Amino acid sequence: MIDRHTVKQGSAAITVEEVRKSFGAVQALDGVNLVVPHGRVLGLLGPNGAGKTTLVRILTTLLSPDSGRAWVAGLDVVRDASTLRSIIGLAGQYAAVDPNLTGRENLEMVGRLYHLGRKESRHRAGELLERFALAEAAHRGAKTYSGGMRRRLDLAASLVSHPQVLFLDEPTAGLDPRSRIGLWDVIRDLAKDGTTVLLTTQYMEEADQLADTITVIDKGRVIAEGTSEELKGHCGGEMLRIRVSDRTQTDTAAQEVSKLGTDAPNVAQEMGQISLPVNGGASILAEVVRRLDAAGVAIKDIALQQPTLDDVFLALTGHMADISLEDDQMASDGEGRDV
Repeated sequence: MIDRHTVKQGSAAITVEEVRKSFGAVQALDGVNLVVPHGRVLGLLGPNGAGKTTLVRILTTLLSPDSGRAWVAGLDVVRDASTLRSIIGLAGQYAAVDPNLTGRENLEMVGRLYHLGRKESRHRAGELLERFALAEAAHRGAKTYSGGMRRRLDLAASLVSHPQVLFLDEPTAGLDPRSRIGLWDVIRDLAKDGTTVLLTTQYMEEADQLADTITVIDKGRVIAEGTSEELKGHCGGEMLRIRVSDRTQTDTAAQEVSKLGTDAPNVAQEMGQISLPVNGGASILAEVVRRLDAAGVAIKDIALQQPTLDDVFLALTGHMADISLEDDQMASDGEGRDV
């Protein structure tokens, strides 16, 4: 875990101090603090409505905080907004490409907007088209691209100006598994090249794959920070999931296996399901089957899984990650799908 008190603002790529932001009666951010050292990948994890996108918009100068301060690459996000925009990159939840332009034209246009000049814009576009496996489709209209191709083009556009810090706001949302894994590879390469990345996501698996450290945010507040393993430790490391054939035996099954867990089981009797944080790996499965068989409990399904975001949230907050009606209202008011 990063100690923000030992990382000075000048030595960090991103520093956030007590940032607050409200939309009407809804508190989107409620005193957020975080630090991202240079060359690291921070996963900002949370459900829709947690405040992730609002924080990204503040850090990329698209919104101003109501209070608190934030610095990116040593620049104040409010006072130095104009300068900051030239040294950061942003790829949002939805591909922000012009469908009426070709892939190459989209990237060259971004280069010209960054005042790279015609020759440099053309050269940079060619580099990125190759890097993102879009060279063969460079002269096709972006409207003919698949969802994964558009997302790669959007990410390429965010890199045209060689940004020092890159913000990725749920970059794989809505992608199929193959496209998602391909985009993960691209992000890993960026991190290897030394780019500082702040990645927002709803998926523990994604943060696990990409992030050096993770900050969990819920209802506008940071509720946990640490590595993936540290956060999973709140759930006992692994989750044993059982579904019994007869829902009336759910409580009996929970009692039989409870002593094998590192914490109390979570029981959903109406579904005949039990979730139990455990240690010990696959060897525990045989013991569970033995105990339930001896108790006369028939098992419909049993699995040992890595903790999900819901598991982490349940362990940290006592509730599952969900979307509130207030969040939906803000989305409809134009503040985005995730505030």
